[in-house]
Amino acid sequence: MSAVSYLESIVVGALQGVSELFPVSSLGHSVLLPALVGGSWGRDLSIGKDSPYLAVLVAMHVATAIALILFFRRDWVRIVTGLWTSVRDREVRTADQRLAWLLILATIPVGIAGLLLESLLRDVLGKPVPSAIFLALNGGVLYAAEKFSRKPKPEVARVAREEETIDFSAEETMVMRAVTVDEATDLRLSKLSVKEAVLIGSAQILALLPGISRSGITMVAGLRRGLDHEDAARFAWLLATPVILAAGALKMPSLFTPENQPSLGPALAGSVVAFVASYISVRFLTKYFETRTLTPFAIYCAVAGIGSLIFFTVSGAA
Repeated sequence: MSAVSYLESIVVGALQGVSELFPVSSLGHSVLLPALVGGSWGRDLSIGKDSPYLAVLVAMHVATAIALILFFRRDWVRIVTGLWTSVRDREVRTADQRLAWLLILATIPVGIAGLLLESLLRDVLGKPVPSAIFLALNGGVLYAAEKFSRKPKPEVARVAREEETIDFSAEETMVMRAVTVDEATDLRLSKLSVKEAVLIGSAQILALLPGISRSGITMVAGLRRGLDHEDAARFAWLLATPVILAAGALKMPSLFTPENQPSLGPALAGSVVAFVASYISVRFLTKYFETRTLTPFAIYCAVAGIGSLIFFTVSGAA
């Protein structure tokens, strides 16, 4: 089986870093790119059980998770501290404690589904034509979410930056004016019910289908539960981090098997690129979703998915 080259790994690393956080499906793009380029790329970058490409992709995903941890480091310090104090004191009283448990509970369904279904879905559907179809469907879901999503719920609605308050008690209002924007966002997210958080987290199961975006489908679920775009995106990225790290911990050892040794150098290079691309992407998107919507990404996914499907049909490449 061919090793992944440095050029291939760097290009895929950049693509992975962007497409994992943009709501456009990193797995779908990782399948479609080699098929569209063809030649040695189609041979080297094939997804299979023992494929070096799959091991390299796992390393890149871990790099993306590390970038998310770095960007949201203050949030994670508060969340981990909240979990520790909650376990120590056997109580769930503060917003940080509640958010920590919401993230854990919301992660359980996709963790179980990933263990049971990921290999099956990857082997059956991890091919260019199904990936193109699901990418187009991803675009349709994003567009429908913008057309039919609920208005933000009062209890988790954005607190206006100019002293406006919405359905918060006097005590909560004083707290929110004293904390940073990030802390205020986490306080709003902590107001989700357990059922709402689990439903949003469970949406990640659909991202096991190549072409369905993890961040996109989780954002859609958040919008449907009454979050605004900024909070839905933030919750999606917080939810994705432990899932990606757990998957990486399970699969990273395969990168160090003797047959994958030639791909170690390219994997490291691609992971560095994925880390940088991920950090830049999340920095951009946190600002983007303050005022903008999923519609441009919906259009892109529909065009890219349908265009790829036409290409494969005409050329017979897949």
